[in-house]
Amino acid sequence: MKNPIDNYWKIKLASVKENLENNNFEVFIAQNSKEAKELALNDIIPKLEIKSVSWGGSISFIETGLFHELNENPQLEVLNTFDKGLTTDQMMERRRQSLLVDLFITGTNAITEAGHLVNLDMVGNRVAAIMWGPKNVLLIIGRNKICGDLEDAMFRIKSYAAPVNTMRLEKKTPCRKTGVCQDCSSPDRICNYWTITEKCFQKNRIKIILVNEDLGF
Repeated sequence: MKNPIDNYWKIKLASVKENLENNNFEVFIAQNSKEAKELALNDIIPKLEIKSVSWGGSISFIETGLFHELNENPQLEVLNTFDKGLTTDQMMERRRQSLLVDLFITGTNAITEAGHLVNLDMVGNRVAAIMWGPKNVLLIIGRNKICGDLEDAMFRIKSYAAPVNTMRLEKKTPCRKTGVCQDCSSPDRICNYWTITEKCFQKNRIKIILVNEDLGF
């Protein structure tokens, strides 16, 4: 076999896609971040006929370039929760308002092979939107987020995703210095809200693009 790694990921993504669809998610596969952006802009979003859009913290979303395309779209009401010009109170209010948009876009910290989403959030707006509020949700998920089971997913988040995100956000937590979770009580702790999304209700409300490359943390 000439390309065993390519073949491995083709099989793996197809299996995860099938399991997610059995859990009532609508699932697409993109071969890279560029294809994921085009898929969202040219296929998924136009069919939703949205008027408003917002998002939660997601490096995967930014890495596709989709953030910049939507943030600069004059035809949409955009609630940019990444706007650094807002005060803390204004940002929190914008996050509350983002629960009422037509489309909310974000990523996930981990996804199991059985098709369950696993997330650990600081404020809770990201996971709240996934569960309820926005009419539609779009998740962009790189293949590096796939884990064998729930235990593996939780280990991945606490041992890798959380420490890396504290470094990215320059939080004053022990794991920022050590790279190891200390189960801290820091005011900057980002590990506050665990969620496990086993199935999507209503069917196809949550749409997922599985990307055949590593994205985000």
